[in-house]
Amino acid sequence: MKKIEAIIRPAKLREVCSALDRIGHPGVMVTEVEGHGKQHGLEQTFHGKKFKVEMLPKAKIQLVVNDGEVEKITEAIKQAAFTGKNGDGKVFIYAVEDVVRIRTGEKGEDAV
Repeated sequence: MKKIEAIIRPAKLREVCSALDRIGHPGVMVTEVEGHGKQHGLEQTFHGKKFKVEMLPKAKIQLVVNDGEVEKITEAIKQAAFTGKNGDGKVFIYAVEDVVRIRTGEKGEDAV
């Protein structure tokens, strides 16, 4: 099993969730986060004064999936979140040792 964690633009969240739903994986956890990568924030003008916004709003999507679904889900996220500009985000993939469904007590891949 793997945990997929994607940091994307908030404006792309609906598209990514729709893409995941279309490929049969509707369950996601979403968290609003802030941060920056290579773009190091943005310079904006407000009332004629320039200022730098260092931490940009992002959406963090988390899913736990069976190993065979990783490539399909990662590709769906990449395609739906893509703008071609700095700040599109990243996808991280982690190994998951075990999972337990609280309601039924199922373990492992049956619980995903």
